[in-house]
Amino acid sequence: QVQLVESGGGLVQAGGSLRLSCAASGRTFSMYKMGWFRQAPGKEREFAASIVLSGGFTSYADSVKGRFTISRANAKNTVYLQMNSLKPEDTAVYYCAAQSLTEHDFGSWGQGTQVIVSS
Repeated sequence: QVQLVESGGGLVQAGGSLRLSCAASGRTFSMYKMGWFRQAPGKEREFAASIVLSGGFTSYADSVKGRFTISRANAKNTVYLQMNSLKPEDTAVYYCAAQSLTEHDFGSWGQGTQVIVSS
């Protein structure tokens, strides 16, 4: 089992930036990929970005491409989401997730961190 703890959320004005962090603990040796998802009020959770821990291959949702950057610090078992040019529609709870080598999808989730972008 992998435990994930997010941090870095908060309130920011439109056009501003935030950096989210996700620290993993537990069976981190089994992790293959980590990602960020988000859930806006009244909407379903949606994929934002992911990164393969070995090799660093990244993937982004069209809605954040060019504005968000996912990165990892393998030695720290930490993944970051740098969010620039934030828009009010980026307001959501952001969740960190991890997928192990034996899973077909993300199986471990953090508790989430709130991001509010004011206009």
